[in-house]
Amino acid sequence: MAFNHLPAGVHDALAPLSVTPVTHSVPMAKNHRSDRPPTQAPSRTAPGVVLDRLASGPSRASRITHTEHLPPREGRHAVWPDRIRAEVVAAVRAAGIDRPWAHQARAAEHALNGESVVVATGTASGKSLAYLTPVLSTLLDGSQAPNGRGATALYLAPTKALAADQCRSVKELSQPLGHSVRPAVYDGDTPFEEREWIRQYANYVLTNPDMLHRGILPSHPRWSSFLKSLKYVVVDECHTYRGVFGSHVAQVLRRLRRLCARYGASPVFLLASATAAEPAVAARRLTGLPVVEVADDASPRGELVFALWEPPLTELHGERGAPVRRTATAEAADLLTDLTVQGIRSVTFVRSRRGAELISVIAQERLAEVDRSLARRVAAYRGGYLPEERRALERALHSGELLGLAATNALELGVDISGLDAVVIAGYPGTRASLWQQAGRAGRSGQGALAVLVARDDPLDTFLVHHPEALFERPVESTVLDPDNPYVLAPHLCAAAEELPLTEEDLALFGPAAEELLPQLEAAKLLRRRTKAWHWTRRERAADLTDIRGEGGRPVQVVEAGTGRLLGTVDAGAAHTSVHEGAVHLHQGLTYLVRSLDLEDSVALVERASPTYTTVARDTTSISVLETDTEIPWGDGRLCYGSVEVTNQVVSFLRRRQITGEVLGETKLDLPPRTLRTRAVWWTVTEDQLDRARINPEILGGALHAAEHASIGMLPLFATCDRWDIGGVSIPLHPDTLLPTVFVYDGHPGGAGFAERAFHTARAWLTATRQAIASCECDAGCPSCIQSPKCGNGNDPLHKRGAVRLLTVLLEGAPAEKPRETEGAAGTAGGPEAEEQPERSPGPRQNPEPEPPAEGPPDRPVPPVP
Repeated sequence: MAFNHLPAGVHDALAPLSVTPVTHSVPMAKNHRSDRPPTQAPSRTAPGVVLDRLASGPSRASRITHTEHLPPREGRHAVWPDRIRAEVVAAVRAAGIDRPWAHQARAAEHALNGESVVVATGTASGKSLAYLTPVLSTLLDGSQAPNGRGATALYLAPTKALAADQCRSVKELSQPLGHSVRPAVYDGDTPFEEREWIRQYANYVLTNPDMLHRGILPSHPRWSSFLKSLKYVVVDECHTYRGVFGSHVAQVLRRLRRLCARYGASPVFLLASATAAEPAVAARRLTGLPVVEVADDASPRGELVFALWEPPLTELHGERGAPVRRTATAEAADLLTDLTVQGIRSVTFVRSRRGAELISVIAQERLAEVDRSLARRVAAYRGGYLPEERRALERALHSGELLGLAATNALELGVDISGLDAVVIAGYPGTRASLWQQAGRAGRSGQGALAVLVARDDPLDTFLVHHPEALFERPVESTVLDPDNPYVLAPHLCAAAEELPLTEEDLALFGPAAEELLPQLEAAKLLRRRTKAWHWTRRERAADLTDIRGEGGRPVQVVEAGTGRLLGTVDAGAAHTSVHEGAVHLHQGLTYLVRSLDLEDSVALVERASPTYTTVARDTTSISVLETDTEIPWGDGRLCYGSVEVTNQVVSFLRRRQITGEVLGETKLDLPPRTLRTRAVWWTVTEDQLDRARINPEILGGALHAAEHASIGMLPLFATCDRWDIGGVSIPLHPDTLLPTVFVYDGHPGGAGFAERAFHTARAWLTATRQAIASCECDAGCPSCIQSPKCGNGNDPLHKRGAVRLLTVLLEGAPAEKPRETEGAAGTAGGPEAEEQPERSPGPRQNPEPEPPAEGPPDRPVPPVP
């Protein structure tokens, strides 16, 4: 029997407050982060005072395990380079900025010198102005060109919300420049009647990688005048381009460079990133070009008070009698309610769409008891909403009409929501980079800000709130991406061949794996070689072969059965677990039951209902080893890395009572299995090791299963992933290894670099895993250490003490030094000792906000590549 744990969405059953919370105090750590300088901000409540009010309720103070105070910091000014047009400098001054920070001036100088540059500084440090000034100056220089078009620039954002926000900013800043600067957003929401004007006349086009992949590059003849004059490509929030999505974007940018060269252009790339380890290395892998790094943040910042908050234990007991901690959802809803009552403008970041809906509903209900008008000032923001709904919410938040918002990470990435006083983060967002991005949403006008991280009942969250040094004394992660992943590269070679016949001279641009893939694509009859070039052979568009967000197919439309009204969409990969027949579905605070799921037509029919329960899908998983790339001895056992095939099938769903999480019943489902070929790390143990660990056959399955759960929970501390990016399987006797084996695999076709990162940091990763289990105060295992609310086997069997003993013996045989890293998918990414991420994001519908799969990594169709 195999025990599996798959990437899962957040499922928070609301639990009543316990009168006996568990507390833990940790000495204060020191940390320094960048933020927007305090200019003349309006007087508002100090963040420390706001935190004191939040902690003033019964037993609330004991929930704060650590408070980090980041003091204000002075900024360092510089002067704009001489080549910046005087009109642009005047426009910047008219916007209230007399002098640039030193990093802004330095980045602009590199850009004007024709050098690609990445600006990797703190949140609200003025990265936008660093690339906008040289871009606007160049557009102004080219405005008198004989062809009337002049120089052009392309801006790429990971989300549509960010692109729309940046367009507003560019229009405001460039207003004194007249019609010389003509910005326009070109994405899936752009009306068709406007698109031709943009192609013909806009000189600053703002879009996203999805639209570049599916819309602009395949139609490059219609964009020829724009591409011919392209001087700059701005890649904003480039740290988000990681894993499979980042690998796809890397190949999209190579296709763009190839077409630009065809039209005689060689644009300079200007990248903006949150603070990250070795940003130039990641930018080079993303663009394929040499990139200069500007990472010395010269901006000032206001005070930031950062609290770590652990919900208390309740009097309830969950699966296997484990104590139940109050959920992060319920706790965050309380904090959002209290902040709104105090008139504190805030955003609560939540990991899943369902979580965002739940928090907004709970907060609205509680606010209505205080003042009905306050309930209307809180809302949810997530992917799957219709475009007009998202724009209305953004305007309401920007204007101050909304005081509080429960949002997925769609609002993490740079959207200007100035004026926020506080940020609540419901659950560790997966990486330290994302944590600081979300915390930086508050205080963007320079005033002091409060950030509160509310821990989920999860091994990693529990570890972090009791080990603040892992957050505040370690640098942010490097970005992991692998452009040579054949599942990524193959469809882009096909798309490139359709755009222009692919020649041998082009292959170096796409990387060393391109030459090896071409014969396979020919054998699959996707490409045909004629003379010296490869041509696309199909009638359908090659760009439609893949979704660069890695979601695997068309989104499922959620339609109200009685009216035929489209409520929104669900990613194809999450459909089996989130909109199966009988599932409870939330949309804008309203509850629906799924009547039917049509996978062929990608439609889920729903009807309004008021169930007293939530639903949780259950599944089965098997795994087989296809190829072992590397293996090293760990004592008598082995640590391995290679290719695997995972087969997953959703077989039923549970109905759980909302308040207690009590299981009310199980219903069988008939859904097809899905297969995934990916990369994995796995370790084996021998009979002698089991004897030394006192693991008998009766507890072996539970010990392996518990170690697997905890190791999945801890891996995000060592790689730029979250637990929704990875999956796991444990089995007492695996048919391929003939030994007890634990697998942890990437939840994406071909891999994403996370399993490789785990292999290279295995000693530190599994040591932290053992520590997280052993230090938990529960007796037999709980969600804070070894249980998972989305376990496909219902957290059975699990053996906490067996897992600790097993990992202890395994680690005794670990090599004294970690394996030497190679220049591969993981690049130079590191864990805490070395020095790694918005929900994952979509494709054809251009909805940029990603959603963690509800249960596990789905099968994502790819072109047939052996």
